[in-house]
Amino acid sequence: MDEKKYRLTAAAGLFLPAEHAELLLALHDGDAALLYIWLLHTGETLDERRAAAQLGCGPEAVHAAAERLRSAGLLGESEKAAPPLPAEELPGYSAEEIVQRSWEDRAFQDLRREAESCLGHLLSRAETEKLLGIYSHLGLPCEVIMLLINHCAERTRKRYGEGRLPSMYAIEKEAYAWSRQEILTLEMAEEYLAALERREEGMAVLSRILQIAPRSPSATERKYMEEWLAMGFPMEALELAYDRTVVGTGKLVWKYMDRILRSWQEKGLRTVADIEEKDSRSAPRRATAAVSAAPTVIDDDLERLEQMMKEKR
Repeated sequence: MDEKKYRLTAAAGLFLPAEHAELLLALHDGDAALLYIWLLHTGETLDERRAAAQLGCGPEAVHAAAERLRSAGLLGESEKAAPPLPAEELPGYSAEEIVQRSWEDRAFQDLRREAESCLGHLLSRAETEKLLGIYSHLGLPCEVIMLLINHCAERTRKRYGEGRLPSMYAIEKEAYAWSRQEILTLEMAEEYLAALERREEGMAVLSRILQIAPRSPSATERKYMEEWLAMGFPMEALELAYDRTVVGTGKLVWKYMDRILRSWQEKGLRTVADIEEKDSRSAPRRATAAVSAAPTVIDDDLERLEQMMKEKR
C-alpha cells in the first residue's frame, strides 16, 4: 500500500517564529502547543477560564500548560492586564470580521445554523454580530451556547405561548448569566437546566398551594416563592404556613407568611411534626381546646395586647 502524503490546506496564515517552533517541538507537549496556537490565534492575554472552555479541557490543564510555556521562555507577563468583561455589553465587529469568522470558523458556522434553526429565520447582521460576541467574548463553548439558545426558546414558548421566540438580546442576557456562573461544559449546563426544571416544578406546586394558579405570579410574588423554596421546607410545611396565614389574616398576606417561614427557619424547624411540636404559635386552635384540661397556648400578639391593657390601667 502506497503511503499517502498530507500537507496543510491553504488558509489565512499566522506568523510563528522559527525559534518558537523549535522550542515547542523540543517540549514534546501537545497541550502546551495547543495553548500556544490558541494564544497566537486570539492575540489576547491569557484567560485560563476562557482558554479552557474553548480548548475543551479544565482550567488546571491550561494552567499547567501555561507554566510549561513560561518555563520554556515562550510565555511572559503581559505589560498591561487584560481588561475585565464589560458589565452587559459585547464588543462590536466589522462586516469583514463577521464574514471572515462565518466562513473560516467551522464551529461558529455550526452555531449560527443552530441559532437560525431554533429561531426560525436567517440571522440579521446585528443578530450575527451579537452571536459572534457571545461565542468569542464570553468564553462559552459552542455546544453550551446551542443548549442555551434552545433553553431560551423553550422558556419563551412556555411563558408567552406557541410561536413566540426569544430575541437575541434575551439570549445575550442569559449568556452573561451563564458566564458569570462559570457554566463552561455541557455537563454543567445540563445540571444547571435540571436544577431550573426542579425549581419550576416546585413553583407550580407552590402556586397551587397558595391558590394563585393558573395565573403566573408577579415578580414580587415570584421572589417570595423562590426564597421560600430555597429555604428547603417540604411542601407540607409551606402548606401549613399558608394555612396559618389565612387563619390569622383571612387571606394570603405575603409578608405575614414570610415572617412565619423565617421564624421556623431561625428555630431550625423543617418538618410539620417539628413545627407543631416546638413552635407555640403554630398550635392549631380547635373547638375542643376550650373543654380540654390542658392549658391553651396564648399567641404572641395576644400577649402583647394584654400587656398593653395592663399598662394603661
